[in-house]
Amino acid sequence: MPEASDEKITLIPDVLIIGGGNAALCAALAARETGASVLLLEASPRAWRGGNTQHTRNLRCMHDAPQDVLIGSYPEEAYWQDLLGVTEGHTDERLARLVIRASSTFRPWMHKHGVRFQPPLSGALQVAKTNAFFLGGGKALINAYYRSAEAMGIQIRYDMPVDALELKDGHFVAALCGGQRIAARACVLAAGGFESNRQWLREVYGQDAHGEWPADNFLIRGTRFNQGVLLKFMINAGADTVGNASQSHCVAIDARAPRYDGGIASRIDCISLGVVLNRKAERFGDEGEDFWPKRYALWGRLVAQQPGQLGYAVIDAKPLGKFIPSMFPGTQAASLAGLAHALDLPEASFLHTLNAYNAACRPGTFDHTTLDDCHTEGLLPPKTHWALPIDTPPFFGYTLRPGITFTYLGLKVDPTAAVHFGGQPSDNLFAAGEMMAGNILGLGYAAGIGLSIGTAFGRIAGTQAARQRPGGDHAH
Repeated sequence: MPEASDEKITLIPDVLIIGGGNAALCAALAARETGASVLLLEASPRAWRGGNTQHTRNLRCMHDAPQDVLIGSYPEEAYWQDLLGVTEGHTDERLARLVIRASSTFRPWMHKHGVRFQPPLSGALQVAKTNAFFLGGGKALINAYYRSAEAMGIQIRYDMPVDALELKDGHFVAALCGGQRIAARACVLAAGGFESNRQWLREVYGQDAHGEWPADNFLIRGTRFNQGVLLKFMINAGADTVGNASQSHCVAIDARAPRYDGGIASRIDCISLGVVLNRKAERFGDEGEDFWPKRYALWGRLVAQQPGQLGYAVIDAKPLGKFIPSMFPGTQAASLAGLAHALDLPEASFLHTLNAYNAACRPGTFDHTTLDDCHTEGLLPPKTHWALPIDTPPFFGYTLRPGITFTYLGLKVDPTAAVHFGGQPSDNLFAAGEMMAGNILGLGYAAGIGLSIGTAFGRIAGTQAARQRPGGDHAH
């Protein structure tokens, strides 16, 4: 199959897919299954194909009974309440419930396209009820979908970033890409957010009270190819938008992670089992507020608000073995004073903070798999669960920076995934994945829900786009 970026596209496909990650591939596969001819344009070279999906590892699934790698049950209402809790109501319930219900059908369809699942690793057992893990991670998922797409006759072109679209009153006509004009009968936009566009991030986050540009210190956990070019074009073209540009899936990650493509391995998972300090050696959040899969995405934003966009996670020997190890070893010291010195934090303030925390810890029954009764009293901010004194050497510290996974500003869609202009749905232009996830994720994050949104709306968008072809039912 030809893949060269300079090859002219002569046959007009029924459906054009712009993007190359999970949502784009689900749209391509669904459109092909519906009988359409499909062309997929991926901005990256083949080696980096897959967008942010290559760094994922699981998706959140509704189920009413145990199912191979999923234990217990996770009914619709429990899923909805989890989502409602993390978004604090910043979600479209109709679209959210659509995703939740669709998630019960994902795995058989994914299996048909070559995806395999595995039980969660020991450090992630608390999500065995809610999340299904891919065997081989996100890269294996992407490779399985691309193999299936090629076998089904879907055309794929790499190194093909789309610069603009030709639109007529909300109707898609063609995509403009590197001097080529690529027409199609319908189009699915699944090209990601703008998290890798440093200038756009600077505009959104501005300067802080210290005169710093916080966005300059952000690390990008995902692909460097999500520049938001197509998203900005659509906004300027009058498409209806949803979400706040300053909201994102932003995680506290290892400050030593690469500037781009650090992926899930860059995350620091011990935060709920210790304390987090800023450069003044002061705490600034409740580390034990809730289970880590529900709250880990809160910490990137908290760290982003600290001086220098730096945080420091501190634990002692007791939690070792109870969290997924980081990609790099932590800074280790035999004493708290030694750790303060090794982390270059003010020793007096460091010891005052740790001593105050230790004194505030109340005895309880520690259990990192439940919302236990180990908490602090008389301390601000409090630590609600898993509060054990940090008093057992050796001591460890991990320097943190904000790691953006994807942004939430996106295109407003309806249950057919149609893009809206002035409140009216386009008849042949659809969106899926990060380009519309803000309809459901206006705030916060719950582990695995990004893949659920992309899979659900990818399949919807691809099916709807295919129906616009000659002989399709043109149903909305």
